Amino acid sequence: MIAKENKLRRQNGVVAGVCGGLAAFFGISAFWFRLLFVILLLPGGLPGLLPYILLWLIIPPKRY
Repeated sequence: MIAKENKLRRQNGVVAGVCGGLAAFFGISAFWFRLLFVILLLPGGLPGLLPYILLWLIIPPKRY
């Protein structure tokens, strides 16, 4: 039996697929990652926006 490799890839998502990709990689709901980024946006934006943009640039898109 061949094990499927679990790679971190951006998924089709709400904005850029970052939360969907993280959720698929870790095996949890994308809701929790979206909630985390929204909470990080509350203190002024940068604590949530900067990591999201960096992940958007670093994580490759899902190939079909």
